[in-house]
Parts: sequence; structure tokens; C-alpha cells
Amino acid sequence: MPLLDCIERQTADTVSASIIWLHGLGANGNDFVPIVEELALPEGLGIRFIFPNASEIPITVNAGYIMPAWYDILELTEERVINHEQLQSSVKNIQTLIDREIERGIKSERIIVMGFSQGGAVAYHAALTYPSPLAALAGLSTYFPQEDSFDTAPANSQLPVLICHGTHDPMVVERQGKKAAAILEARGHTVQYLNYPMEHEVCLSEIQDLSRFFQAHLM
Repeated sequence: MPLLDCIERQTADTVSASIIWLHGLGANGNDFVPIVEELALPEGLGIRFIFPNASEIPITVNAGYIMPAWYDILELTEERVINHEQLQSSVKNIQTLIDREIERGIKSERIIVMGFSQGGAVAYHAALTYPSPLAALAGLSTYFPQEDSFDTAPANSQLPVLICHGTHDPMVVERQGKKAAAILEARGHTVQYLNYPMEHEVCLSEIQDLSRFFQAHLM
């Protein structure tokens, strides 16, 4: 399977961990690149940040406009009606990136998968179904789509999860973030749920919490 186009940033010349960070609908891998420096990670913690770019496809709920997306959204209900085949294709693409990091010498247990909004939905599926144990999973301002459509891989049945959500998010309402936390807790995961007085975005206190989460699982 061809690799997705990606933007990469390293925090040191030598890396021992990787974070694969997925953007949201209509965005691209550049969205979160500036946050790498804002994380203020300790010197010596060598992390390769990978920001993949989704393909451009027509989006039904946006009048068929073509834009970067991990899958089509057919109905913009709170539960979301989506193209499941496209979701699974994106999941496979992300898992191929995980495979590549392992081939590059990173242990699977030192790889974090995460995503914002639609990217977070893909990150949930990609990390939880990956056959080798990962370090952690993070979902930012996102939701858990089609939770009954797959089983968690045994290797990641105890995968720690961080969920961050804005209390005033009009795009992905906070109920969806809390529902994702409940689904994951019911599956046996330890979930840290944090919310912030913001809309569909990322804020400084969230970035600081992400830094602490990364350090907790990769130091």
C-alpha cells in the first residue's frame, strides 16, 4: 500500500518514539506542525512527529465540495452517518504508517496515535485495531464512529487514552467526546477526559496537557 504524503518534524537528531497526528476535515498536515515547539518537551526526548495528509474527496454534507478528508460524511447528525469503507481505508493507511515507524527502528510500544475531529475518529479505530501494543491514543475534539463495527485488538485492550474536548464546541458537541470516553471505559481502557472552555479548536492549556501526556507515556 502506498504511503500517505506526510510532514515530519523531529525534536532531536536521534529519535526513540513517534507520534502520528491526524488533521481534521478540510485541513491538512500543516495544521498542527507549529504545536511541536509549543509542547516544550524536555531536551533529549527524541520524538518524530508525523502529520499525514488525507486525500481530497467530495464531501456530501458540504454540497459535494472536494476537500482533504479521511472519509465522506453523508449526514451531519450528532451520531454522523459516514462512508464506512473510506473510514476503513484511512485506518489501513494510518496502520501502514505505524508499520513504517517500526521498520525505521521505533518500538511499537513507543508510538502514539492521535487525531483532531475527523482525524481523531480514524485514530480511535487505527490504534485500537493495531495488532501490536502501542504507547497511547489521544482524541481531540472528536467522536467514536460506528463503535460496534470492530473489536479491539488484544494487544491494545489496555491502551491508555486521553480525550480532550471544548465545552462550547458547536461542530462536535461535548456529548460526543463524553460518549467516546464511556465507550472506551466500557472496553476496559483507562481514559483521561479533559475539557476546556473553547469551541472546535486547540488551546494553550490543552497543549500543556498534551505535553504532560506525551512525557508520561514516552519518557
